[in-house]
Amino acid sequence: MGIRAIFFDVDGTLVDSNDLHVLAWEHAFASIGARFDRATIHSQIGKGTDMLVPTLIPDADADAELMERLGEAHGALFKGELLQQVKPFPGAHDLLARVHAAGQTVVLASSASAAEVDHYLDMLDARELVDATTSSDDVEHTKPAPDVFRAALKKVAPLTPDEVLVVGDSPFDVEAAAACGIAAVALRSGKFPDAVLLDAGAVALYDDAAALLADYDRSPLGG
Repeated sequence: MGIRAIFFDVDGTLVDSNDLHVLAWEHAFASIGARFDRATIHSQIGKGTDMLVPTLIPDADADAELMERLGEAHGALFKGELLQQVKPFPGAHDLLARVHAAGQTVVLASSASAAEVDHYLDMLDARELVDATTSSDDVEHTKPAPDVFRAALKKVAPLTPDEVLVVGDSPFDVEAAAACGIAAVALRSGKFPDAVLLDAGAVALYDDAAALLADYDRSPLGG
């Protein structure tokens, strides 16, 4: 049975936003006097506030007010100033177009806000290519919890996990996919080490969207 749907992560996979999220989190943590080096923050990019903050500040898990404050500080800077700096990765639009042309269902599986996902649809010129999207409205917990891919599976029902592939950039994408029984291809564009992505269970690694597009027919997507 072939692959009939591809679930694409967005940040770090289709758009070059991870470093900007690092800056936004650095600012958010500094607002409460907490300081982490950028490499430490980057190691958690791909998670949302509910997962990222408690990893770096364990006591925050029991402090809803602090979690909300940090999430709002991150969001205010990212959406207010940094979002306009985000650019699509070379080949991202063409990869979506290739998958669409192959008759495979294209889903943007993100836990970003609906407004951000909508912004990225326009940035990628992908409204005619994408069959469904997810956003923070669809999830209770962010990656590596499986909520986002469970929500995506509901949108492509009756397809089963073995008919779907995830394309992401972080180990959290790979882990969340595995929790749903879905295999994941990882892109290095998110700047996570190969060993981290492979240890998480990625079935293949590519440098970026353009490299995956160039190898589409032989990749897990087309092969």
